[in-house]
Amino acid sequence: MKLSLRVLCCAWLLALRSAFSAAEPTPIPTVVECAGLAETISTDTETIATFRDKVVVTGTNLKLYCDSLRVVAIRKGDPKATLGQYGYFKSLIAIGHVRIVQGAREATCGRAEIFPGEDKIVLSEDPVIRSMDEDYVAAGPRMILYRGQRRAVIEGNTNEPTKLTLPAIKDLGFDKNEPAPPAVVVPKAEPAK
Repeated sequence: MKLSLRVLCCAWLLALRSAFSAAEPTPIPTVVECAGLAETISTDTETIATFRDKVVVTGTNLKLYCDSLRVVAIRKGDPKATLGQYGYFKSLIAIGHVRIVQGAREATCGRAEIFPGEDKIVLSEDPVIRSMDEDYVAAGPRMILYRGQRRAVIEGNTNEPTKLTLPAIKDLGFDKNEPAPPAVVVPKAEPAK
């Protein structure tokens, strides 16, 4: 009896582990393609790459399209080497006709600043985020998306307000067949003496 209970617990733990590992996508190498010039410059501490014309970035659970891209990575390996090895990404700045597709949502804007070390993305120049089924749409002059927090901040202002389009709410109006309730009269407040 003890052995079968142990086997059952181990099987349950393995199933739980695989369920959690399935939630996080397996990391894949980041691939950047472009139709134009690609240039890399290395310093002792960073490797900076610039890509132009029809840029497409494919990474873990992400596809990014833009006109130009500037990637800054912390350099690893020999600082004296002509071209440095990429360590971790410090920032990716996408400019022009930016479109980011991730899962069942997409974002479009004129400029996207991605900071992997800070787990945030800053969208500007007419950003719009929408679900692929158009269930929701969010727009505003500037948006900040925080990874792992399920948090988005949309910074609207008087000239460019934040706008959210959400699914329809059921009709909260009155039933034509029901009589209207009596009107409520609110007495006027008397002036203080």
